[in-house]
Amino acid sequence: MLRNGFVLLSAGRLDEASDCCRRLLGAKPDLVEAHFLVGLIATELKQTWNAVRAFGSVTHLKPDHGMAWAHLARLFLKAGQPRRADAALEKAVKHHDSNPMVFDLIGAIYGLLGDHQEASTWIEKAVRRDPTSVPFLVNQANNHMFLGKLDDAESVLREVLGYQPENPQANWILSNVRKATNREHVLQLERMVEEEGRNPRALAFLNYGLGKELEDLEEWDNAFAAFARGAAARRQTIDYDERSEIDMFEAFGDVFTAEWLETGAAGHDDPSPIFVVGQPRTGTTLVERIITSHSQVHSAGELKQFGNCVRRLSDYREPTRFSAKLPGLAAKLDCERLGKAYMATTTKMRGSLPRFVDKLPTNYLYVPLILKALPKAKIVHLTRNPMDACFASFKQLFADAYPHSYDQAEMARHHARYYHLMARWRERFTGRFLDIAYEDTARDLEPNARALIDFLELPWEDACLHFHKQDSAVATASAVQVRQPVHTRSIGRWRRYERQLDPMRKILQAQGVPTDAD
Repeated sequence: MLRNGFVLLSAGRLDEASDCCRRLLGAKPDLVEAHFLVGLIATELKQTWNAVRAFGSVTHLKPDHGMAWAHLARLFLKAGQPRRADAALEKAVKHHDSNPMVFDLIGAIYGLLGDHQEASTWIEKAVRRDPTSVPFLVNQANNHMFLGKLDDAESVLREVLGYQPENPQANWILSNVRKATNREHVLQLERMVEEEGRNPRALAFLNYGLGKELEDLEEWDNAFAAFARGAAARRQTIDYDERSEIDMFEAFGDVFTAEWLETGAAGHDDPSPIFVVGQPRTGTTLVERIITSHSQVHSAGELKQFGNCVRRLSDYREPTRFSAKLPGLAAKLDCERLGKAYMATTTKMRGSLPRFVDKLPTNYLYVPLILKALPKAKIVHLTRNPMDACFASFKQLFADAYPHSYDQAEMARHHARYYHLMARWRERFTGRFLDIAYEDTARDLEPNARALIDFLELPWEDACLHFHKQDSAVATASAVQVRQPVHTRSIGRWRRYERQLDPMRKILQAQGVPTDAD
């Protein structure tokens, strides 16, 4: 019956698999693998806390169950509870029992943490143990892409597609590591979409890959149709609590005032961090590469450490990742301790140079906390035409981030919340961070790059104009594009889809966000 339960899970017959679990646990309540199966089913059903309870039962009955600990680490991390994730990950590493599936999952967790080098180490261990495992190889290809090893990524993908020519995720990654020059792969993707049926995860991968290649070929209407299908499919697979996000944004704006910044003890005076913030797909990676082309600055990637330190130190335990309680808890933190905790947790990623860039876009939420915890740090905020910014996210399949981006209305409302929050920060903390426009930088690189480097109080180096020649990791959806010289092809691209994006534009305008200037 246990074996049958796992077969039913693999087939997507979750109700029948759940019935197997009920019968198994009714007969033998301490059956470890039945509890583990319950955890997998609950994860598939997006019942996070049911999954946590089930995997917790596994670790209670069998404390050295490395795979259950790894699942718990991933669930806690996605729920915004890094302190509990750290403890579970430590147990997973300790009890991995040389299981390649645990190796692979630990690698995925390090990837979620933004540490793609460490992720690579664990994924490589999994592949060495089982060199023909398609899931392991797909994860390795994805990791290669983030680390800038595009040729290696394509090589691994060719191997995967030799085993499984119609693997949806492998085909999606392949679409992203090189530009389409003909319709050969497009025809294959169109056929696969037609034959796929109703699996939303597969349809998301296939349609986003198809949309990207159709854009490469400038088949604009067909590209948008593919993106829209992909977004609708992806939206089915994620939970997005917009009400909780609204409450959290309002609470951030209410709590973090100029008066709050001026009260209490000073923060940690380390001058090395440079935060690049904004919305995703707005040029944050471009600006990060300009800065890290400088001989004194290391690229640390998209680090989740600042937000995780806020959550750890405040012992955030709400059942939702976003809630109005987070800013209230954060405002009470000892900001010197917060600054020191951030520096301690980034030690491995920030390199040996005098300065480093943390380019996690969503750190814009924490601008006041950064100013207080790390008063000598620099903050650079990217701006971009809201329609271009929103569409660029809408047409991008993200991993486990930006759940608002798969519906035009949700995307527009989220962008409006961000836009108005940044206006508050700008008014309250005048001159404490630099706004830099993507469009201005792309159109006229040198004066904008010079102004940027001057704001960072660094001496000018001509290498900052040749950022595309860097070969370091790019842990972002822009991993391929940023290795090209600066261009203006993406400015105003939304206008090719002006009719289809009318719902997004109307909501932005109704929310007081200007949309016309490019």
